[in-house]
Order: sequence, then C-alpha cells, then structure tokens
Amino acid sequence: MNQFEAMHIFVRVAELGSFTQAADQIGLPKASISTSVKQLENLLGTSLLHRTTRSVQMTADGLIFYERCKDMLADMEELQTLFQQGPSQISGRLRMDLPSAFARNIVIPRLPEFLRLHPRLEIELSSTDRRVDLIREGFDCVMRIGNLSDSSLIARPLGKLRQINCASPAYIAQHGTPVSLADLGRHQLIHYASNFGGKPTGFEYVEEGKLKTIAMSGVLTVNNSDAYRAACLAGFGITQAPAIGTRELIEQGLLIEVLPEFTAAAMPVSLLYADRRHLPKRTQSWMNWVAGIVQAHLIP
Repeated sequence: MNQFEAMHIFVRVAELGSFTQAADQIGLPKASISTSVKQLENLLGTSLLHRTTRSVQMTADGLIFYERCKDMLADMEELQTLFQQGPSQISGRLRMDLPSAFARNIVIPRLPEFLRLHPRLEIELSSTDRRVDLIREGFDCVMRIGNLSDSSLIARPLGKLRQINCASPAYIAQHGTPVSLADLGRHQLIHYASNFGGKPTGFEYVEEGKLKTIAMSGVLTVNNSDAYRAACLAGFGITQAPAIGTRELIEQGLLIEVLPEFTAAAMPVSLLYADRRHLPKRTQSWMNWVAGIVQAHLIP
C-alpha cells in the first residue's frame, strides 16, 4: 500500500473515530486498515491515534498530520484532473445529502441530466430530515434549510424558500376557511418537531418584519416532512410547509392555500461543504448544477 493510500485511510479512521467504520466505507478488511495506519506511524516515528476498546482519537501529532493530510490529498486529486479535457472526465464517488422535498421534487427528476454530463460519476444520494454529520459520514456536501449554527463547514447560500399555509379540502369542508388570525382559535395545527418533548411553536407569521407566533391546538405532531405532508392530506389540520412540493398539490386540488397574507418567514437554503482549500471538481460541478436547478424555486 502506497503512502497516499495510507494517508487516505488514516483520514477516514480519524474522521470516523473507528477502524471498523473506515473499513466498511473504504471496502478493505479491518486488519488491513489497522496495519496501514501502523505502518504510517512507524514511517513518521510518532503515534497518530489513541486506541481504546471503545474509541479511536487523534493524538496531538495526529491532529497536525490530519490537517496536512487533508490538504495534500485534495491537492493530489486536483493534480490528477488538471489536464483532463471536458466535464465528462470527472469521475469518482459523489456523496450528498438533501432534504426529502428537494430530492423528490427537483433533484432526482433532473439527475439524469447531470449524469449525462458526467457519466463516470457514481452518485450516493441521502434524503432525510435528520441532520447528517458531513465529516463523520463522508459526505461531499449537504443541503440545509433554515438558519445555520456556527461550525467549521463552509456555507454557500442559494436563496430563501417560501412557506405556504394550507389544509385539505376535507378539513376545510369540516372546519371552514380561516380568513383572519382571530379565526385560528377554532382550528387545528399539525405540529412539526425535530425532537419530541419540546413545546410546539404554533402558527408563525411575519408582521412589520418581525416573526410572531400564535399558539394553536393540534392532535398530531410529526418529525419528518413526508409525515407532515401526509397528515395535511389526511385532513388533520393546517400546515405551514415549504412551497416546494406543496404548490403542486395545491394546483392539483389536493390542498387549499389559506391565509396567504400571514405566512411564516422564508427559510434560507444553503449548501455546506468541508473547510479546505481545494474542492474536488466533482463537488464543485455538483454544487454549481444544484444551485442552477433550484434557483427558480427560491427567492433572493
């Protein structure tokens, strides 16, 4: 095994904190992964990892070497594609995570276009409402909706996503159409919570540039966007959902928009990627393509 392969293995072990997970991800036996890291430590004359029965952590020297490795591996990947002609030469595995609504309604229907441009790429597309760990799970980039927390990741803002208030025709037939905020007291809200146990936020709207909330009753709380959509279609109450995927249901007559003048704040949409000097061409190409196809669905 050459030195660059050993460096790549060390980076994955360090990021995942596990020889077993690194072996599964790279596709080599665990013994080969362990031997490779040991040979690298012997070559450098220092210990890179603290090994226990429960965890693997970088030493102080390991952390320094890890940062240098990331830069060197990125530079090597860039050098390997430096003289390739045309986008069709981009190759390798591309792993990304998208919110399910974006994946289902925008990206997957147009993904054949991207693969025709880059036929040598292999795509691994995760679609979940869970916030994946970009580094530990080996993603090239992820799309996030909502305000971002401080992190070492780099964010590329794409725009903002409108939200729509809606309910099913069956719900409207039973409870009537709310025409003012005062009417919400006799209506049901389908609550959305990433983690159960917290207090639901209620009906949100923006007035004079400020976000306001009205507490509302509701018999159902869900924790993912597909369930949120299904609950609205089933007539459990009013939802405040992103326009993507919802607008089409309204046009089909499956949902009815309500209180359009009192919508929740538009949510920022961003692409996140690891903080390093050089991004692989495949990641750059993917982000540029995604930014282009979602532009029509976002507001500045």
